[in-house]
Amino acid sequence: MIPQEFIQTLLGRIDIVEVIGHYVPLKKAGSNYVARCPFHSEKTPSFSVSPAKQFYHCFGCGASGSALGFLMEYTGAGFVEAVRDLAQQTGLQVPEEHGGQDYLRQHQARMNLGEIIRRALDYYRAQLKQSPEAINYLKRRGLTGSVAAHFGLGYAPEGWRNLASVFPAYDASELVEAGLVIATDDGKRYDRFRGRIMFPIQDSRGEVIAFGGRVVENGEPKYLNSPETPFFEKGRELYGFSQARRAIREQGWVLVVEGYMDVVALSQAGLENAVATLGTATSVIHVQKLMRVADKVIFAFDGDAAGRQAARRAMEVALPHLTDNGQVLFLFLPNGEDPDSYVRSAGRDAFERLALQATPLSRFFLDTLTQDLDMVSAEGKAQFLKRATEQVPRIAAPALALLLRERIAELARLPREDVDRLMGVGGGKVAPAASAVSYSARRRIRESPTSLAIRLLACVLQYPAVALSGVEPGNWMEEPDELALRSVVDFIRTFQGQGPVLLSSIVEHFRGCDENRFIQEALRREFNALSSSPMEEVTQSYKEGLGRLQQQHRRRKVDRLLAKSRNETLTAEEMQALKALTALPDERTGR
Repeated sequence: MIPQEFIQTLLGRIDIVEVIGHYVPLKKAGSNYVARCPFHSEKTPSFSVSPAKQFYHCFGCGASGSALGFLMEYTGAGFVEAVRDLAQQTGLQVPEEHGGQDYLRQHQARMNLGEIIRRALDYYRAQLKQSPEAINYLKRRGLTGSVAAHFGLGYAPEGWRNLASVFPAYDASELVEAGLVIATDDGKRYDRFRGRIMFPIQDSRGEVIAFGGRVVENGEPKYLNSPETPFFEKGRELYGFSQARRAIREQGWVLVVEGYMDVVALSQAGLENAVATLGTATSVIHVQKLMRVADKVIFAFDGDAAGRQAARRAMEVALPHLTDNGQVLFLFLPNGEDPDSYVRSAGRDAFERLALQATPLSRFFLDTLTQDLDMVSAEGKAQFLKRATEQVPRIAAPALALLLRERIAELARLPREDVDRLMGVGGGKVAPAASAVSYSARRRIRESPTSLAIRLLACVLQYPAVALSGVEPGNWMEEPDELALRSVVDFIRTFQGQGPVLLSSIVEHFRGCDENRFIQEALRREFNALSSSPMEEVTQSYKEGLGRLQQQHRRRKVDRLLAKSRNETLTAEEMQALKALTALPDERTGR
């Protein structure tokens, strides 16, 4: 676990303009920088970066956060990966609350393995240029030199120890750790990849971390991947993600296929928004990474039984991560076709039409529930409801879950209330789902009136120093938005001795916590209205607002005690509390 103090130090050390400017062209506009938002399509710049607050905000789609949040959303990196990336840029060593020295040793080992992978990549790419056999194979597959260069394709020639010419210390354990060399129990060593087209696998930052190799002619296995290493986990990475990221954001959808050659062939045909899983089933991390960057995720599978089984696994993994702003669809290709062969025979336009007519998850979900069942018999309907009861509660998107329950009730010919009871949804109400909404999926929505606590939270986010003045948020706070305000104020007071607390530090500290949704609401609704107000005015508003908030709490407590007194006798303690509360002046009347 990375200590919170280090996160605060890191966010205070970095320059958010430099970090975001590496990915997005920024222009100076007064004290801030602006650009067209990278998280939604727009013609005029609404994306603003504040060096003073070390914070970015889009006035169009509501995307906002720190440099750390930007890296996570833009590149699809996980939290720890983004922290380490920023730390490396600033020259800081990432400590860990447990095993700090172990981490430093592991970090250095990772750096060494990374250099080994890069040297192997250079060797494989050079070998491709010298192999007529490999070049002719790629030409037969319809690939050009430019697309081969774009994906960094290479060639591992036949032979058992070719890498010995690249690494004089061929017996070094690092070559085995990097997955390039296989060591047998009897002490023999040989190259893992031989006679194969090499596909470099990049992480979300564009660094090569592993390889996939395909035999040039006949042979088994057809595809061979690097084994998992200290920095390569198949369930975390997607082939082609780094190259496809820009096209995914521009087009708003991503196509997930199963093979490296599928990704390369689709890219050459002009469909540059395709990625591939690495010979493993779709994982939770795959789904989370994809839904951060695209509103629409289309999984492409063979139309046979194995393809549909893989689609079912992908669907089940996606259910807890669905949002009502996004879509997951399933494309089943004609028998005998894969994306590579189909796009080469039918062309880009035909493939794109096929992809955009893919089966929505809701339809595939219902088809899966009814598969092989007699929906006329009571037994068939009972089995159908059993399946539905196991899966529907896992759906994180509230509106989608509601609509599916209505459709399930129709198919079972039952009142929806009965279906809701079976699924544990009381009173026909949709249980709220806690699911993150990707920045690219945010849209303006109709707003309900802003609570006073949210307005005060916006004051604190605009000028964290105001949390050090005025009435102290006390234990009388009880509503969720009030508790979020108190948590943020407590956080600012905790870290005040270490220097000014930045907005970026607050946002990152509460990422993934209950308070986060209230912070985002304050940023979206009230933060911009305060941006031009001087700190003195905001501080005064904060002080007065806290007083009003405390008065609201007092009135709520009085109302509860009075309501209780109409039905039962109050205890002596409650009578004393009511007397004390009613003796205080009411700000509305002054009495």
